[in-house]
Amino acid sequence: MEAVSHGGENPDASKVRDDKAPTARTLRGLDWLNFFLADVQTGVGPFLAIYLAGYKWNVEGVGLALTVGGIAGILTQTPAGALVDRLRSKRALIAVGIVALAAGALLIAFLPTFWSVMSAQVLIGGTSSIFGPAICAISLGIVGHRLFDRRQGRNQTFNSAGNVVAAVSMGILGYFVSNRSIFFFVALCALPTVLTLLIIRPDEIDYGRARGAKEGGEDKKPADARALLEDRPLLIFLACAVMFHFANAAMLPLLGEMLAKGKGRSSMLFMSACVVTTQLVVTLLASWSGRKAGAWGRKPLLLIAFGVLPVRAVLYTLTHQIAVLVAIQILDGVGAGIFGVVSVLVIADLTKGSGRFNLTLGAITTAVGIGASLSQVIAGAIVHHFGYNAGFLFLALVAAVAFAILCFFMPETRDKQFLIPTQGAATP
Repeated sequence: MEAVSHGGENPDASKVRDDKAPTARTLRGLDWLNFFLADVQTGVGPFLAIYLAGYKWNVEGVGLALTVGGIAGILTQTPAGALVDRLRSKRALIAVGIVALAAGALLIAFLPTFWSVMSAQVLIGGTSSIFGPAICAISLGIVGHRLFDRRQGRNQTFNSAGNVVAAVSMGILGYFVSNRSIFFFVALCALPTVLTLLIIRPDEIDYGRARGAKEGGEDKKPADARALLEDRPLLIFLACAVMFHFANAAMLPLLGEMLAKGKGRSSMLFMSACVVTTQLVVTLLASWSGRKAGAWGRKPLLLIAFGVLPVRAVLYTLTHQIAVLVAIQILDGVGAGIFGVVSVLVIADLTKGSGRFNLTLGAITTAVGIGASLSQVIAGAIVHHFGYNAGFLFLALVAAVAFAILCFFMPETRDKQFLIPTQGAATP
C-alpha cells in the first residue's frame, strides 16, 4: 500500500514506506531545488556590498545594511526552525520564502536608497531563514539518519554548483550590463526554483523523521526544548560555530570593498571570480565531505575547516595581487565545503530521537547569525579606524581561538550504528 498525499507531508509515511527507497524523481527534485535556490540567494550576498559601494555608500553604511539583514535573520531563525518542525507542507514554506526574496531583490534594484535597502534587507533576511531548516528537514524526512551524511553532501554539491553558475552570470551581467541587472537576475531565477518544488513528492517526506524523531517507532511528543540547553557538546559546538562565522562572515565583503576602490565595474568580475573559486571547491569537496564524515567521523573534518580560516585571513594581509587573492579563495571553499555539510550532521547527531532537529538547527543558526552580523559591524569599524590589515588580523585571531576550542573540548558525535550501510538502499 502506498501513501497518498493531500497537500502536506504524510505523518504516517514511516509506517508505509519503511522498506522503500525514495524515488529518483524526488531525489532529482531535491538536487535541482538546491541548485536553483543558490541562484536566487547568491545575488543578495557578497555582490550587495559592491553594488552599494557603487552608489557611494561608505564601509560603515554597507556594514549596517548587511547587519540589518543579519538581524532580521537572527530574529526569525529559531521561530523558523520551530515552524519547520510543526508544519507538514515544507515545500509551500520554501515557496513563500523564494517569492519574498525575489521581491526584496527587486526593491533594491529599483530603489537603492537607505530606507528601501534596509526594508529589503529585513524582508530578505527574515524569509531566508526558512531555507536551511526546511531543506535539511525535507532531506532527513526523505532519506533518514542513515543516509543523511551522503544526502547532505549531495545537497551542498548542487547548491555550490548553483552558486558557481549564478556568480559567473552575475559577474558578466555586472560588467557588460549593469550592477542593477544582478537583482533582476535573482528575481528571474525564482520561477524555476518554485517549479522544482513540484517535482518532490510530498508523500515521500516522513513528517516525524524530518524533525529528528526516533526512526521506526511512534511519533512521540518532542523533547523539552530547554533540555537541549543542558547538552554540553551542543553548547560547545554552538560556541565554535558562532566564532567560525564571526571570523568568516566579514572577510569576503571587506576584500571586495578594499579592491572596489578605483576599479569601477571590473570589481564585479573580481567578486565573481572569488565566489566562483570558492564554490567550485565546495562543489568538488561537498560529496567527499559527506562520505568521509561517515567513515572518519565529524571532528577530523571540522578541524580542517576551522584550521584553514585563520590562515586565509592572514594571507589577505600579505598581497593585493588579484590572481593571488582569487587563489586564496580555495581555502574559503575548503572551510565552507566541509563546515556546510558536517555542521548539520553534528546537529542531527546531537538531536537524534528528540524531535527537535529543526528547532535546534534554527537556534544555532540564530546564534551564528548574531556572530556573522557583529562581524560585519566590528570588522568594518576596525577597518575604518585602523585599516584593512588590522581587520583581517582581528578575524584571524577569532578563528584561531575557535579552532582551539574545537580541538580540545568538542567530542566526536558520529553514531557508530550508522556505519553499516543499508543493503539495497538507493543513492540519496
